[in-house]
Amino acid sequence: MELDEETLAFAHRMFDLARGGHTDELAANVDAGLPVNLTNDKGDTLLILAAYYDHPETVGALLSRGADPNRVNDRGQSPLAAAVFRRSEPSVRTLLAAGADPHAGGPSALDTARFFDLPEMLTLLEGAAGNGQNPPA
Repeated sequence: MELDEETLAFAHRMFDLARGGHTDELAANVDAGLPVNLTNDKGDTLLILAAYYDHPETVGALLSRGADPNRVNDRGQSPLAAAVFRRSEPSVRTLLAAGADPHAGGPSALDTARFFDLPEMLTLLEGAAGNGQNPPA
């Protein structure tokens, strides 16, 4: 199915809103019918982009509207791994509270924390993965 230029421009704008942390405008569009798990040509969801660009408020807004915390992009990257890479403790905690799996994707969030030697992220993730519960806020 081919999308017209206007629809493509709108979709690009929504991804830009996620990247830029424009929570209110993005949430309003989701509330108006924009699919919360919309993906771009790389499989990145709005949630992955918000997590990668370190916008915890946007992450929370998308999760509260039903975004899938474990959906991976075409490279196997999860929103949680993106938040770990950015060392965003608020986003990591929010994603874990929403059921994000530290083992999901490839590399997983745990693998990402180990590879980039992020001990504070590893502590959060191991606490969640080790006991099946999320770390305290």
